[in-house]
Amino acid sequence: MPLSAVHQVTNLLQAWGHGDEDALAQLTPLVHGELRKIAQKYMAQERPDHTLQPTALINEAYVRLVHMRQPTWQNRAHFFALSAQIMRRILVDFARARRYQKRGGGAEAVTLDEALLTPQPGRDLVALDDALSALATVDARKSRVVEMRFFGGLSVEETAEVLHVSPKTVMREWQTAKVWLLKELTSRNPTRHD
Repeated sequence: MPLSAVHQVTNLLQAWGHGDEDALAQLTPLVHGELRKIAQKYMAQERPDHTLQPTALINEAYVRLVHMRQPTWQNRAHFFALSAQIMRRILVDFARARRYQKRGGGAEAVTLDEALLTPQPGRDLVALDDALSALATVDARKSRVVEMRFFGGLSVEETAEVLHVSPKTVMREWQTAKVWLLKELTSRNPTRHD
């Protein structure tokens, strides 16, 4: 996205946060492509027969974003980080409901290693969400780094900007979080050695 468009998105987000409905109407076509990329990344990690499609995921996330009470957007990166978080929550809620309906169905365990950085269909998003929630209780910033980098597709620099830390800090937190999550996921399913 060109720098002028980045500033335009940030300005529109801030105007929307102050109640300008016209800003929201102007913002929607500008961010739709990026939201689609985030949704497609999420859906690529899901099983092939998943009933949600990227468009439905975007629409549900958009509805939740629009109904937020007085959002205070820092910038474009902050918006996309929150959008990724909302999409993750939608998919996790969907997976939990599906698992509940199947009375515990045999969900596949997830490992977080270098292979996790390349989306693979059929990963158990619920297990990863549980592990990220556990990480958040230990270190909320590390959990947010994983969420922004892995799920939101934000760059190191964008993540640093949202979290108000240096890019080196983001990289250090990213590496440490991956190791922590790998241990957490392995301890939850010790018989699996992916």
